[in-house]
Amino acid sequence: MSTASLASILLSSTDPDRLGAWYAAALTPSDDARVGDYRMLRYGAFHLMIDQRDDVGAANPEPGRMILNFDVDDARSVVARLDDMGVSWLAPLEDRDGSLFATAIDPDGNYVQLIQISPEHQAQLAADHAPDQA
Repeated sequence: MSTASLASILLSSTDPDRLGAWYAAALTPSDDARVGDYRMLRYGAFHLMIDQRDDVGAANPEPGRMILNFDVDDARSVVARLDDMGVSWLAPLEDRDGSLFATAIDPDGNYVQLIQISPEHQAQLAADHAPDQA
């Protein structure tokens, strides 16, 4: 049996240029390209694809159905950049036992969560997922 891997997500918008510009400015991608009608923003090995569709509204009516989680190295600086952009926050920056979380709302009403995992939590996650050394 083959396995699958999640490599991208497609965000459709009534204003894909605005939405793509927001993501590129808010969360600097490692690559920003246009492929046909798609804007392709690469974050690590994951692609955020943005296009225009006629069957979506201007604002997401149920943004809690899907939350885009971005791991960041410096949550405070990303939050400051988003504040400078005038972003609306669903949840402001919060310290959860040393790890930082915040949830912004993009121009189409989607939830965008910023996550900075503390070194201690990273070590614990690595230990929890390490193969048994028996």
